[in-house]
Amino acid sequence: MHTQRSGPLIIVGAAIVSDGRVLGCERADPPETAGRWEFPGGKVEPGEDELDALVRECEEELGVRIAVGERIGGDVPLAHGWAVLRVWLATLVAGDPQPLEHRSVRWLAVDELNSVPWLPADTPIVAELATILRRDSTQA
Repeated sequence: MHTQRSGPLIIVGAAIVSDGRVLGCERADPPETAGRWEFPGGKVEPGEDELDALVRECEEELGVRIAVGERIGGDVPLAHGWAVLRVWLATLVAGDPQPLEHRSVRWLAVDELNSVPWLPADTPIVAELATILRRDSTQA
């Protein structure tokens, strides 16, 4: 039985930052997005809190536990408006990121953020994140 959604599907993403670098994940599939880069995360299940979903997705995709911080940017429309991407800053609490569902993972410094081909939805978040990382590095 198909249930109607009240509003768009929510996709959550984590910009995991450690030592001034952010974790990027290279997609393995589907074929049309394989080789493009994204932030780890995924779909919020019905009845699930967005931040709980983000923590769960990072455990499933990377084998890590994260602490979620401030939200980055606004809603990024996806898939012709039937979904939106919401991204938060996050830090590692436990584990070392493993590419359990991705082709590879890489820590990217602020000046390396544009060295990988990001998925279009992640691009505005990358720009915002660069501003945050630069701000934080000047305050350190």
